[in-house]
Amino acid sequence: MIEIEWLGDSLEVVRSYREEVRRAIGSELRLLQTGATPVHARPLKTVGRGVWELKISARAGQFRVIYVTKHRNRIYVLHAFQKKTQRTPQKEIDLARTRFKEI
Repeated sequence: MIEIEWLGDSLEVVRSYREEVRRAIGSELRLLQTGATPVHARPLKTVGRGVWELKISARAGQFRVIYVTKHRNRIYVLHAFQKKTQRTPQKEIDLARTRFKEI
């Protein structure tokens, strides 16, 4: 099973979400850990090469988890946030990009 490393406050942010959202994110990350492709993932080239975004839709809103898997055989969760506008705010992209550069 591939290890997950949470950067910044991403774990605390995910833990603050409602149970249905946490379960959806956990299911997608479990797929990643076993080498499978998550159902709700898409590349996020604006952050960097090899960076992906989980797109979770729930009654509570739209949620995003930005991660990268190709470094040192680990999954790095760069950032997690609730999306409140149609377009992803630049500050969210910038934060994920900064954390991506850290690894």
